Amino acid sequence: MKRKVSFVELVKKNKEDLLKDKKQVAKIEERLDARHVMPKK
Repeated sequence: MKRKVSFVELVKKNKEDLLKDKKQVAKIEERLDARHVMPKK
């Protein structure tokens, strides 16, 4: 049986995981930047 994880706990864990993985953070930031710079066609 799965233990219910609160949304706050989940967000906190995800943030910690991302902070450990700087490459992943850079990749996400690039993707976000690209999305803001390039208009959708």
